[in-house]
Amino acid sequence: MNTLSYKTISANKETVQKEWIVVDAQGEVLGRLASQIARLIRGKHKTDFTPHVDCGDNVIVINAEKVRLTGAKMTDKIYIRHTGYPGGQRFATPRVWLEKYPERVLEHAIKGMLPKNKLGRKMFTNLYVYAGEQHPHEAQQPTVVKF
Repeated sequence: MNTLSYKTISANKETVQKEWIVVDAQGEVLGRLASQIARLIRGKHKTDFTPHVDCGDNVIVINAEKVRLTGAKMTDKIYIRHTGYPGGQRFATPRVWLEKYPERVLEHAIKGMLPKNKLGRKMFTNLYVYAGEQHPHEAQQPTVVKF
């Protein structure tokens, strides 16, 4: 029989090749940057992407406080959280979050683009967001990616 044999490659946690990537968020639009980073964390850019395995890369984001929001989102967008107590609903704008917690705006956007299950929570641990230029992951020799 003269036929070709093809095999579907499924990755598992032993065979996955994880890399370290640095992304500079300076001047980038929040949602567009977050979707690209979520794609890298999920591993959808790899040929051996497997939906039920954490096969994404470790992503380091620097200059998170310099991310851009288009239009009037800086003042009109509202983040809602609840303290757990009666009447404990709290509201904040991206401007407030960028002043108090500069990393949280980008982390919140990326987390919303990952799966809402155990695997998504595990993938989120592969994200490292820093407000300034410096990061403590030089030993991993990360590669710089521009979008």
